Amino acid sequence: MTPAIEIKGLQKSYGPRPALRGVDLSLAFGQALAIFGPNGSGKTTLIKVLATLAQADGGTARIAGLDLQQSETALRRRIGVVTHQTYLYDDLTSYENLRFYGRLFSVPHLEARISEVAALLGLEERMHQRVRTLSHGLQKRLSIARAVLHGPQVLLLDEPEAGLDPQAQEVLARLLAEHLHGGGAALITTHNVEQGLALGSHVAILAQGRVVYRQERPAVTEAEFDETYARLTGASRQARDEAAQ
Repeated sequence: MTPAIEIKGLQKSYGPRPALRGVDLSLAFGQALAIFGPNGSGKTTLIKVLATLAQADGGTARIAGLDLQQSETALRRRIGVVTHQTYLYDDLTSYENLRFYGRLFSVPHLEARISEVAALLGLEERMHQRVRTLSHGLQKRLSIARAVLHGPQVLLLDEPEAGLDPQAQEVLARLLAEHLHGGGAALITTHNVEQGLALGSHVAILAQGRVVYRQERPAVTEAEFDETYARLTGASRQARDEAAQ
């Protein structure tokens, strides 16, 4: 079966500073991989490269069988992306944003689909508010709605829980579970151990631009993971918790 994500020797530098130093990674459909790592370890860069928001300097990456370098347009229809930047238009309403992206991706039965994702994310009463009037947490909910609107095969989520209240975090967990149950896949970066271990079927650690650890979620406890994280990254649980805030 074609992997959801297949990465070999991925490299990316910003000037003289390497961010990814030969990342090797694979992920099957039906799996969610939660990636942890200190600030500067390359997590966000990895998401950006896979989302075609940044171009790799070396190595290869394929999503749903499509090469990032050769199939950007087709690939974007297969991925849903949530990053620190919402990619929402501040002067448009929530509804107008979703309608714009839905038309961009030729989403069938668009009005019904907009209503469905709005209800899923608890945004029904906010659909006619301009984005700039929404709180950060509501904008984050809307960016998640935008990411899943077109039914992507692979979700790329960079700290998706940041800014969400506990209720919205539960909604995110249900949404992700349904996505995996339907045969999708997800790559999630996070500092939040509790959330990452809850969302991921697999966990990994990225340090200095390399994957230094990977394990199936049921095989690791939170205490064991804390010890492993500190040993491989040199960062304490306290430092990781502070980065998550």
